[in-house]
Amino acid sequence: MMKKYKNIDGDSNVSYYEIGDDYITVWFSGTARPYTYSYATAGAANVEHMKVLAELGDGLNGFINSKVRNKYVK
Repeated sequence: MMKKYKNIDGDSNVSYYEIGDDYITVWFSGTARPYTYSYATAGAANVEHMKVLAELGDGLNGFINSKVRNKYVK
């Protein structure tokens, strides 16, 4: 189920996210499609950390940019 990203600091490009067992899908503002980061493409530890950040509503955009930027499912 898609959830609105809280964006606590008001500085994120993340708009919405959806969490699955082995993936997270992220919708960025101003993009035409969502990006899915899976265990297979981004690594289990990274995906699990992204899930925590998504639920907190803080730090997800920065983590994606610094750690998993191009490791989405293509």
